[in-house]
Amino acid sequence: MTISEMCEAFDVTARTLRFYEAKELLSPIRQGQKRLFTKRDRARLKLILRGKRFGFSLEEIRQLLDLYQMGDQQHTQLQRTYEVAQQRLGEMERQRDELTAAIDELKEQLEWGRQMIAAADQKNAAE
Repeated sequence: MTISEMCEAFDVTARTLRFYEAKELLSPIRQGQKRLFTKRDRARLKLILRGKRFGFSLEEIRQLLDLYQMGDQQHTQLQRTYEVAQQRLGEMERQRDELTAAIDELKEQLEWGRQMIAAADQKNAAE
């Protein structure tokens, strides 16, 4: 695939693809100025985008992708990916709990503010 075809297929920018190439996450075939992305690059980009969506750092993604080369039918890669994903899930759940608590507190403050405004409006209407 060309860079424009990759951009369209994965809804990313050419700049994103060049960035991932510079970070050595993708290694398209170069023909002069033209980049041709292989099936391997497409599979790696899919994993990169999924990892980013889950909040993995690019370094974590690189390390996990590099484990593919181990020659053990991806057992090491799968094991490490599972471990990193479990850690990330725990972090996401903690963040969700903190966000839920903050939302609940903000709702309470908004309700207090609504009551204060209503009381002030009633006082001003009575005067």
